[in-house]
Amino acid sequence: MSEGINTAGIYVDDQDEALKFYVDKLGFRVHTDVRNGPYRWLTVQHPDQPSFQLGLLRPGPPVHDEATAQTLRAMVAKGAMPTLVLSVADCRASYAKYKALGVEFTEEPTERYGSVDAGFRDPAGNGWKMIQARG
Repeated sequence: MSEGINTAGIYVDDQDEALKFYVDKLGFRVHTDVRNGPYRWLTVQHPDQPSFQLGLLRPGPPVHDEATAQTLRAMVAKGAMPTLVLSVADCRASYAKYKALGVEFTEEPTERYGSVDAGFRDPAGNGWKMIQARG
């Protein structure tokens, strides 16, 4: 029986830098941080969504050869990966809070489609859309 998606991963070039960003700036918390040789399985969770983990995964061995890892890191840095979505109660208030914590936004809060959204990127280049939940 299927019970839903538990974990989804994104590629990051520096797991320690990504961890600091997601924990210190976005308020996520560490769920799992284990190593097996050079491989590190690192996941974080949003405090209001404990049933879901976001994997912060570094391309490379043993999953990828070095050429593939370089291609993946370059694609992420260019913002070529699918956009992630963070749901917030108040986009403008969250924008001010995260901006004060050093999150670099690519787009200020904008009203559209009956809501408000803003864009930012993590240190690796993964694009995020922060969307105000409709009330």
